[in-house]
Amino acid sequence: YIGALGARVICDNIPGLVNKQRQLCQRYPDIMQSVGEGAKEWIRECQHQFRHHRWNCSTLDRDHTVFGRVMLRSSREAAFVYAISSAGVVYAITRACSQGDLKACSCDPLKRGRSKDERGEFDWGGCSDNIHYGIRFAKAFVDAKEKKVKDARALMNLHNNRCGRMAVKRFLKLECKCHGVSGSCTLRTCWLAMSDFRKTGDYLRKKYNGAIQVTMNQDGTGFTVANKNFRKPTKTDLVYFENSPDYCVMDKSAGGFTAARAVVSKLSRGTDGCEVMCCGRGYDTTRVTRVTKCECKFHWCCAVRCKECEDTVDVHTCKAPKRAEWLDQT
Repeated sequence: YIGALGARVICDNIPGLVNKQRQLCQRYPDIMQSVGEGAKEWIRECQHQFRHHRWNCSTLDRDHTVFGRVMLRSSREAAFVYAISSAGVVYAITRACSQGDLKACSCDPLKRGRSKDERGEFDWGGCSDNIHYGIRFAKAFVDAKEKKVKDARALMNLHNNRCGRMAVKRFLKLECKCHGVSGSCTLRTCWLAMSDFRKTGDYLRKKYNGAIQVTMNQDGTGFTVANKNFRKPTKTDLVYFENSPDYCVMDKSAGGFTAARAVVSKLSRGTDGCEVMCCGRGYDTTRVTRVTKCECKFHWCCAVRCKECEDTVDVHTCKAPKRAEWLDQT
């Protein structure tokens, strides 16, 4: 699509970009296509991680901020979104490099010759994921907006962006192929590969749970903990300034109520339970009939045949807020 209409026309009409981002967009239109695919992936991952949460990472159509007013508050939700979006850009670009989809990069050129690990020596071969290029481009593109302004929120965003980038690198794994008599592994060829993005999502969700509230230090170059009883944040910790709203009461700065009509677990006493998710408004129960595959049998050779079984289940959904305008804000 970018190729057909011209990179300049497309990039000039993407809302929310700063000049450096437009320049990178025009110079590397194929990378922008990968970034777009990556955006779908990290939004899905965000929604998976918060599927049992009042704030469920819901997105807004026709809004270039994607998440609306939720991002205006310097909360731990904003910290998580910046981290996982930055991670998603790294992941998408690195994968596209390895797949040969981009002109500017390919497999990691540094992974050549011999090396060693705890199992002994091996030869670099195959296609190692070029994580260094993915991180370098993501840093240049994503951080460009924050470097336009030098305030506390920009510093917070830059810190959380870096956490996201490093989270992808954390889960690089060495994959090897054995050579030798009867697969004896006397010789090995190895390459570095990224793990599934779910590992990065799980890791950043844990960092969200342990995020540290901070304030700016006096010279404006870093953070100090808001509560002196807590430890100082490291480079791998998510940081935030403001407490999260409860996402039950109407709060225009927070983006309003986001768990309306959420599917909940009647028996759970956790965050996915009716009492927590529905904010005390109660829930509706609908009986639904589902058709699933059952009594599957393997037939030689080589087919699996199943019957179709009907299963009737109760689905519990939160009652909508009484004031209709609440829904308009989400």
